[in-house]
Amino acid sequence: MNRRGFLASSVAATLASVGGASLPRWALAAAPIEADLQAVTSTGGKVALSRADLQSLRDSLRGPLMLPGEPGYDVSRRVQNGSIDKHPALIVQPSGVADVRTAVAFAKQHGLLLAVKCGGHSYSGKSTCDGGMQIDLARLRGVQVDAARKLAFVGGGSLLGDLDHEAMSLGLVTTAGTVSHTGVGGLTLGGGFGRIARRFGLSLDNVRSMHVVTADGRFVRAARDENADLFWALRGGGGNFGIVTQFEFVLHPMDREVVGGRLVYPIARAKELLAAYSEISLAAPDELYLDAGLVAPPGGRPGIFLFDVCYSGPRSGAERALAPLRKLGTPLKDGIAAVDYVKLQRSGDTTDLRIQGEYMKTGFVNDYPAALVAAQLDGFQAAPDRNTMIFFQHAGGAINRVAADATAFPHRRSRLNMLTAARWDASPGAADTGGAAHMKYVREYWASLEKYTDGYYTNEVSNEPQKLLDDNYQGNLARLRTLKRKYDPTNLFRLNANVLPA
Repeated sequence: MNRRGFLASSVAATLASVGGASLPRWALAAAPIEADLQAVTSTGGKVALSRADLQSLRDSLRGPLMLPGEPGYDVSRRVQNGSIDKHPALIVQPSGVADVRTAVAFAKQHGLLLAVKCGGHSYSGKSTCDGGMQIDLARLRGVQVDAARKLAFVGGGSLLGDLDHEAMSLGLVTTAGTVSHTGVGGLTLGGGFGRIARRFGLSLDNVRSMHVVTADGRFVRAARDENADLFWALRGGGGNFGIVTQFEFVLHPMDREVVGGRLVYPIARAKELLAAYSEISLAAPDELYLDAGLVAPPGGRPGIFLFDVCYSGPRSGAERALAPLRKLGTPLKDGIAAVDYVKLQRSGDTTDLRIQGEYMKTGFVNDYPAALVAAQLDGFQAAPDRNTMIFFQHAGGAINRVAADATAFPHRRSRLNMLTAARWDASPGAADTGGAAHMKYVREYWASLEKYTDGYYTNEVSNEPQKLLDDNYQGNLARLRTLKRKYDPTNLFRLNANVLPA
């Protein structure tokens, strides 16, 4: 998932020159707004944005305001799921906190539907919208590491690879997903699993403070000693409470070289290997991260069973930790080796997922009974025009040793995150870019598996009914709704796993 490099929206702008020196985009006269603009409100109504209001907004921003047809608009509006093709009425790409505040105030004043984009990895496309405003944080990137205090200060639009690169160069690390171009903001606010989460906790467990623009346009700091209620809600409440412009993460010493890679087996061994995984994953030490999955590629090619491995503990303990896997016999491919951690973090990246459609259902698993193995195998079906997958992301360890109400993230009993997914060709001219048949298959397959789950990961939320969203916050829902009323009473930030104001 490179889910893409963001292009600066000013590439096509005409550069003025004074004394031979090119002026930056923000120093130039903003392009005039040519006409009024029709937009969509947060409640689905229509609103006319006048030329004068739009011009005032553009003139007040240091970063660009992009309208349909203008340079940079199509790059910003697109997200990584190729089946999502939405067109905001306007896009603001803030250059700093002042621009974020200005954009939020404008959206609130006009009642606009508002989407916030960091890495664009939302499977259901909640970081873009039709007819509203999108705030694209692509310019709010940068990581500064204080090695002496073991802290990282991370811009709210940064990608996980930015954080890994800077911190690991100093022998420090924090939990940061498994795909390097995922946005730090979306990952962290919803939870933040990763290859070292069992050892160091979720990404949100490693946050020390956040700088936030709230729905009323205020800029505040949230930490245990300041706006502590907001700090609690942000850690697991997703994008419901504001736009985070900076994260402060606690870092941990770790060797840059880990033992990791992929083991690949024939899919015919799936039943045996799933049963083995149910035992190995639940008994693993905190330093061992072990994902498992079945993949049936399109075109009739042979399916595979795989284990993805990362052992981050002392090198002397690697073979002991991996011994249960070695007892499973010779794989088709053994890719486990000493590897640079940052390189391993990039190993799941894809050049551009926008040519692929994807649909996913997920749920947390607290136990792994034999009946679940049977259900997984019974419903797993290959297809000639899709990539069919079911896989597990390893949880447990340090994640389980935090109380369910210590943060807004309640799923502390989870040992595994189970995901079913289909991917298909969504490139221009493809036969079925909507993927209706593939989505139908995933929903039906998931119906046979859901009873074995206990909630789901909000970062992988689809367009779920409100009751399912509410139930997923479990015992933390009432407090979240009270805080939503305090910080976002009009539900401006609603394109997420939405918490309704009390």
